[in-house]
Amino acid sequence: MYLWGLGASGWANGYYSAAVQAATKSWKALFFGSFDSSNFITVDKTPGSLWITDIAARIFGFSTWTILVPQALEGVAAVGVLYATVRRVFTPAAGLIAGAVLALTPVAALMFRFNNPDALLTLLLVAAAYALVRALEGARAKWLLAMGALLGFAFLAKMLQVFLVVPGFGLVYLFAAPTTLRRRIGQLVASGAAMIVAGGWWIAIVALVPASSRPYIGGSQNNSIFNLMFGYNGFGRLTGNEMGSVGGAGGGAAGRWGATGLLRLFGSDIGGQVSWLIPAALILLGAMVWFSRRAQRTDVRRASVLLWGSWLVVTALVFSLAKGIFHPYYTVALAPAIGALIGIGTTTLWRHRDIAAIRATLGVALFASVIWSHELLARSGDWHPGVRSVVLVFGLLACVGIAVPSILKHAPVAVAALSLLVAIAGPAAYAMQTVATPHNGAIPSAGPTVAGARFGPGGFGPGPQAAGAGPFGGRGGPGGLLTTSTPSSELTAALMQDASSYTWVVATVGANSGAGIQISTGLPVLAIGGFNGTDPTPTLAQFETLVAQHKIHYFIAGGRGGGFGGGPGGFGGPGGSGTGSQISTWVQQHYTAKTIGGTTLYDLSSADSNGG
Repeated sequence: MYLWGLGASGWANGYYSAAVQAATKSWKALFFGSFDSSNFITVDKTPGSLWITDIAARIFGFSTWTILVPQALEGVAAVGVLYATVRRVFTPAAGLIAGAVLALTPVAALMFRFNNPDALLTLLLVAAAYALVRALEGARAKWLLAMGALLGFAFLAKMLQVFLVVPGFGLVYLFAAPTTLRRRIGQLVASGAAMIVAGGWWIAIVALVPASSRPYIGGSQNNSIFNLMFGYNGFGRLTGNEMGSVGGAGGGAAGRWGATGLLRLFGSDIGGQVSWLIPAALILLGAMVWFSRRAQRTDVRRASVLLWGSWLVVTALVFSLAKGIFHPYYTVALAPAIGALIGIGTTTLWRHRDIAAIRATLGVALFASVIWSHELLARSGDWHPGVRSVVLVFGLLACVGIAVPSILKHAPVAVAALSLLVAIAGPAAYAMQTVATPHNGAIPSAGPTVAGARFGPGGFGPGPQAAGAGPFGGRGGPGGLLTTSTPSSELTAALMQDASSYTWVVATVGANSGAGIQISTGLPVLAIGGFNGTDPTPTLAQFETLVAQHKIHYFIAGGRGGGFGGGPGGFGGPGGSGTGSQISTWVQQHYTAKTIGGTTLYDLSSADSNGG
């Protein structure tokens, strides 16, 4: 499912695809995660997820398939590891249900077919959970060290998001491991050290390499990996005070990324991505904790429930209350925990269905799933309306089957099968629609169009992805911050002429404005201001020096994503550097504009039109 028709999404997130293209030409670009092979600036994340794709592209060549297949295989592996983790403590049936829920969660079907860092992050988090379960079985230090190492590498995939599961993992082991408290504490300290080493070695190298010998750290405001780690990609996501944000500093209660609050994950933007079975998962979590309250401290089954429960609750709360940059696809990190709790809870309680309280719990969990699925499907009212009717009717029949002891006694297999099918039908339908829909741009979204949502099925913006010409005159969607457009053949030919004489064939404000050019020409593009044009590099003086040294051939005006320093009308907000605006003004004052293939650009190799 994850591999089927994968090439339809093209370069998907062109920003990261361009970085992979750069890595095929420069080992330095591969190591640092540079956007361009001339190593002017990095992407705004640590490069762990890029490394997997970089290696694939170097072995098999740079193409849409080598960009996307690694993510699909990471998704398959995540489902397999989740199955193995749940089965190890519970039953094969529990593992199969857990894996099916993960595989058919719409946002998982999206991100396991897309080249954002979330696929690798999800796989490594599940693998870390597997290592923790193994460690809990006999207080095995080697497995706890493995857990720390996996979490450390997950940090290199998506930085501080990995730490959302760390407190729960640590507390579960501290509480339930079958050894002395002193040894438990010592093992956790060692595991923490393994995590720091696995995730910190690259950070240390980047911090120690002189700034003049490496690319600028994209996403930071002072060329510091620590500013990127703790600011834009760290605590700024919680407080909304991320300098350089694609939505500006200060998210507020109802900022660009939607209203925060406990019901955020159930809103129009996010509900259909992941929330289908969250109510049931929480109900089953509560029931499992209650019914196991008298178990021994070292009971690995209860510890497993607490592992997955802490993952779901902590991550969901942080996502719900975070005031900074938040995209719906982040919620793929919730899918493994939801799947595990559904698989564990349903199979465990089902074996004790002769107890009225447990039948009531199963019935309530199923009823909540059916009603919520019907509500989510109704938000896409014009999309196969019969699906929600089927879910409602057969779901209520399954609830009756659970509630009536005589029916349950004489047809348990039929009731169980019907219950599982109606619970998974809604997300499975959305997942199939997601697989059949090409996705591209910086902010993809799963499922069909939802009334009131700001994220359509192809990417940012309500409704279907636009298929018109981009800012470079070619096909491929709106371009700019959100999607990567293909430049016209005339523009490509002009840029490639005498390209070997320049370090950068063209400069653009914002990386996405130049990603399509870099991919199409195979030549480095200087991304002024990084991803969205708000990083304070290069300064105007530095840009003038590069032009004087004949290192940049052309400059393309325009672009989106705060392209002119985050001023009004752009996607950047207050706190934009203003560098792009200054450079654009200077170029327009000193060079003559011309149009090639529908794109306005300036030849910086020509004589200064004002005699400068």
